[in-house]
Amino acid sequence: MPGEPMSYWDYVKAAFWKPVRTRVLGAMPLTQMLLVSFGLAGFVNPGFWLLGLAATVAFVGGRSSSERFQKLLEAERLAARAGSADDRMKAAYERLEPASQARYRSLVVVCREILGLGIGAGESGLTDFRAGNLNQMLSLFLRLLASREAITDTLARVDRRQLETGIQNLEARVASAGDPEGALARSLKATLEIQEKRLANLETATTNVAVVDAELERIEQQVRLVREESAVSRSPEALSARLDAVSRTLGETSRFLDQHAEIFSDSSVTDFETGSVPPLPREPEEEPEEQRPIPPRPRVGQRQR
Repeated sequence: MPGEPMSYWDYVKAAFWKPVRTRVLGAMPLTQMLLVSFGLAGFVNPGFWLLGLAATVAFVGGRSSSERFQKLLEAERLAARAGSADDRMKAAYERLEPASQARYRSLVVVCREILGLGIGAGESGLTDFRAGNLNQMLSLFLRLLASREAITDTLARVDRRQLETGIQNLEARVASAGDPEGALARSLKATLEIQEKRLANLETATTNVAVVDAELERIEQQVRLVREESAVSRSPEALSARLDAVSRTLGETSRFLDQHAEIFSDSSVTDFETGSVPPLPREPEEEPEEQRPIPPRPRVGQRQR
């Protein structure tokens, strides 16, 4: 998601600290050099201190107000944000299981095919708009895949039948504990409450897995539908309108993930930049099969056994 716009104070700080690049000497901290030079000269004549302060204020003020300098800072900020987003996307993708990685790669392939259809001259704005909508779906799809694996990993660690049997045994022990206000009864009741909460969490996780599976399938089918419609209609405006409508429907899924952030805390993935679809992740390299050694050739005059 795009960050907050830079304030004028941000431009002033950057104008003071950012070095000035020269062709001969390279990057030079001109502002600091001015302060040091006039500061040393001020010991000879204190008037140089006022002159240096005025020169520094004039230089920093003029540089921070320059439209070219402001655009340079914004471009560097966008480049840094894009790089960090790519790193987070790559890290989230690499944490997935091979089956989930293959599922994500398949969706990226379809999205790239959608961008390749109906692109003509003068359509760069529409292409960026379509890429932004597709990136939103890919970002949400990656979050859902990570969420599904986190939940299924939790479900795999808990034996539901063993948990239910343990609850039944605790209920029987509480009933036969005698004094309900005794220390033994209170301890058993506390343990029973814990086990019941675990069972409730297990049922919630099972429901969440079903919801995530349904949303994953919906995104895949919607992207395939857009791919088929784009191949038939070839209308950039209609395709962009269709993607916009699909993105609005996916807002419910995004709100569902945000409302259950305590469950999906390990699956936070920053949205991609709205200019291009992420590059296709590489498939895991297969280990080369061990080659069988070639038997030595028999020498001339030697029989081969």
